[in-house]
Amino acid sequence: MSNTLRLGVNIDHVATIRNARGGVHPDPVHAAKLAEKAGADGITAHLREDRRHISDGDIERLMDSLELPLNLEMAATDEMLMIALRHGPHAACIVPEKREERTTEGGLDVAGGFKALEPVVKALKDKGIRVSLFVEPDPKQLEASAKLGADIVELHTGRYCELEGDDRANELKRIIDAAQSTDDLGLECHAGHGLTFDTVMPVAAIPNVMELNIGHFLIGEAIFSGLDSAIRRMRSLMDKARTDARGERSA
Repeated sequence: MSNTLRLGVNIDHVATIRNARGGVHPDPVHAAKLAEKAGADGITAHLREDRRHISDGDIERLMDSLELPLNLEMAATDEMLMIALRHGPHAACIVPEKREERTTEGGLDVAGGFKALEPVVKALKDKGIRVSLFVEPDPKQLEASAKLGADIVELHTGRYCELEGDDRANELKRIIDAAQSTDDLGLECHAGHGLTFDTVMPVAAIPNVMELNIGHFLIGEAIFSGLDSAIRRMRSLMDKARTDARGERSA
């Protein structure tokens, strides 16, 4: 448990805009450097099988250029494992991936895919890469993640962000309960997917969560206010939520 909450900025959709027209602009590596100056603690990039946004060259340039740690999102395939082992990013977050999906839909079924994931996790850890698993806030998935030897679980917040009213409150409770259980399981807890200015504070207030990974919303907001401004505002909301929650716990 920590009073410090890190912000990882996902720069995938800078590459999405670049690829819509071709060429080299806007450059996701430039976005990563701007994010660092604006207060990001890490950079996340998802190298998909179909290369719909981030490219192999982007990963190479990010590894060469970044001062911040790189979190490589990847599917548990032989190709992606070889790429991760070759580059040696700070962390690798294993996510489910389907060609037809617009974005990652739900968490990884660690319990059901345990045997297939086991050699991938071992190879990454043997290389000194921290292993994160993107999962639903489900006790079964958390227990399987710990048994598999993951360092981190990233709790999927997409459903929480999409729901409203009591349904959202119930999903937030699931996330809180899951985050609280990670200490006993020996897992570091991260969270992300779909978070916005309007939804981030309740998740940021959870003391067991050590990092939030946010991308699509920040890149979209940058169109209106600039990337620097969007990241600084998100950072401010996260810090306020953490400070307020700490005050409530000590009162």
